[in-house]
Amino acid sequence: MNCEITEQELLSPYLILFKSLSLIPISHYLIFFFLAILLFVYLFLEFHLPSADPISLTFDPNSDFCQFIVSKCRLLHGRYFPTIWLSSPHLQTAFLSLFGNSPRFCYKRNLFQATDGGTLALDWLMHSDVVEGISQVVNDSTPGNDRTPIAIVVPGLTSDSTAAYIKHIAFRLAKEGWNVVVSNHRGLGGISLTSDCFYNAGWTEDLRKVIDHIHSQFPEAPLFAVGTSIGANVLVKYLGEDGPNTPLVGATAVCSPWDLLICDRFINRKPVQKLYDRALTVGLQGYAQLHHSVISRLADWDGIKKSRSVREFDNYATRLVGKFETTDTYYRHSSSAQYVGNVAIPLLCISALDDPVCTKEAIPWDECRGNKNIVLATTTHGGHLAYYEGFTATSIWWVRAVQEYFEVLLSSPYADRRQKTQIIPEPLESSIDQGAFVVDTEADGMIAAAPASEVETTRADTEEQENIALTEKTSNHLPPKDNTPQGYNSLLGPLKKRVDQLSRYSRKSIWLLVYIAIVTTWPLLGPAFLLSIRKRFRRLIEK
Repeated sequence: MNCEITEQELLSPYLILFKSLSLIPISHYLIFFFLAILLFVYLFLEFHLPSADPISLTFDPNSDFCQFIVSKCRLLHGRYFPTIWLSSPHLQTAFLSLFGNSPRFCYKRNLFQATDGGTLALDWLMHSDVVEGISQVVNDSTPGNDRTPIAIVVPGLTSDSTAAYIKHIAFRLAKEGWNVVVSNHRGLGGISLTSDCFYNAGWTEDLRKVIDHIHSQFPEAPLFAVGTSIGANVLVKYLGEDGPNTPLVGATAVCSPWDLLICDRFINRKPVQKLYDRALTVGLQGYAQLHHSVISRLADWDGIKKSRSVREFDNYATRLVGKFETTDTYYRHSSSAQYVGNVAIPLLCISALDDPVCTKEAIPWDECRGNKNIVLATTTHGGHLAYYEGFTATSIWWVRAVQEYFEVLLSSPYADRRQKTQIIPEPLESSIDQGAFVVDTEADGMIAAAPASEVETTRADTEEQENIALTEKTSNHLPPKDNTPQGYNSLLGPLKKRVDQLSRYSRKSIWLLVYIAIVTTWPLLGPAFLLSIRKRFRRLIEK
């Protein structure tokens, strides 16, 4: 009897609680459930209160260039106010990917063929093409003496010239008087892979050849470059590798990952980041599927199909094609943060602290502060490449900032840079006639590079071939014996270029050459040098 009473006493509180809960109206439960969902979404999507946060600038305070840029660029010392209904980095990024609100226009395409047989699509939007917000394609180009500034745009991972953010920056610059060319990565922009190589986060050779090619076609035009996401990483790495030897006058890196190893760990840290990782992986698998005939021979195709993250895809594909021992080795080798200190031209870097893909933990703050050529602009909000502003979300803040920075730099004394090595211009002829993507299409929908008899492609020569062509053209235009300064300069051109190449990656190379020269010539010149010193010393003693 006592046991039954004890059990009832133990159960009675729960019975009372259950009866109390049953008295609460169902509508109150629905309201509570709705509020719980709102709280979860708020925390999951990282919503923030709409506010105009100031732009944080990191630069060398002793740099005259940085002080000049900061004083002239109104947007850099202003504030960024995101679109009210996009007060989340994830909403900003998703809106850019799904909708974009990009302007409508058509490019004019040239095909560029690399030394290994690879084909890249260069999509042009000339200033003369843009009329009252609508782009019109012009049949002829104006190489040679055209001094219209040119902006080279490098897209992000699996993106091409049709991406919304690329069309925003291209149209903005073209409308303001610039000629814009989008350098699509290999296998993107509707172009088939024509060699056993595809792009990766650290592959700078294609960008180097494209920049040299454009500079050769438009030697009088100031060249600028803007890289986005992975394209920003490639651009900064290229600038660090080439130092002062690049033809570029200035550049901008927007939402660069900086350190791929840190970003890889970040993108697998939280559930929301894993969604981005999965989305990027699907895009890479789609890229691989488009070029199945080539990639299946070079990589582990079964592993590619089973990949559930970018790291797995890089392990089964990118690492093998790039001949890296491990995935971490590929990430370390391709990260641009280690090249920031060698950048020798004006560079503006823009990053959002709430970027859901490229974490702020990878930003090289000290390296940017220590380089007198770099201004790092960071914003509290903005997402990944989004930065939408205005109630209608038709404007992107970083697009306006890049355009203003280029305009200020172009009109400044820092833009008057003389190239150490001159590239002889060659005539530029469009590979495509009238309109965007008007080329031969295969059965699977891919755009193939036609033979030379059908489509004229520009072939990038190797450095040895460039030197031979340079000396041959110089000898054809100069008399047999030319003692003028121009003659000496043309003869010393290849030698200077070789010396620049030797000193590209290490400034110690020149001193190493001097040391080798002294050591190798000392057995011959040393005794004569000592003999002359002895004779002069004896004369001084006799006097």
